[in-house]
Amino acid sequence: MKFGALERRVKRCEQVVAVRMGETQDSWSQLSRAWRLGWSPLRIVVVGLAGGFVAGKMELPGKVNGARWLQMIGSVSNLLASSQAALASAMAAHAAQTADEAAETADAAVGQAAATADAAAPMAAAAAAPGQVAPTAVRREAAPASPRPAEAATELSER
Repeated sequence: MKFGALERRVKRCEQVVAVRMGETQDSWSQLSRAWRLGWSPLRIVVVGLAGGFVAGKMELPGKVNGARWLQMIGSVSNLLASSQAALASAMAAHAAQTADEAAETADAAVGQAAATADAAAPMAAAAAAPGQVAPTAVRREAAPASPRPAEAATELSER
């Protein structure tokens, strides 16, 4: 197989993974929303009472005591908390990547607009009367340089 074909195949697989990751995140958010909405106070009390009753009836002397049940419940809750933290971290990384791409796009647009304005400034100055100032030159001097989107987001300017 040629290198180009392998490269196309890898790109296609990466796209499939990206789509599946998005679908998984959507499904996970729907599941977590439905899970949270499903737990009403009455259901929590009923499940707690039923779980306590089952734990009391199934308790074998010396093998499964209350401390072990509490340890198991604590382990499961830690597992759920760590999975939620991992999902939040992945979503934050995706949001940061999207923000970086948007900042790069905005910088490119600002650069193109500045190049267009710089190209139009000599024409406007030549068209103005000898005693008048070109309007673009006035606007450029009057407006302070605004920070780039990334600088504005961090509230720090490197200028």
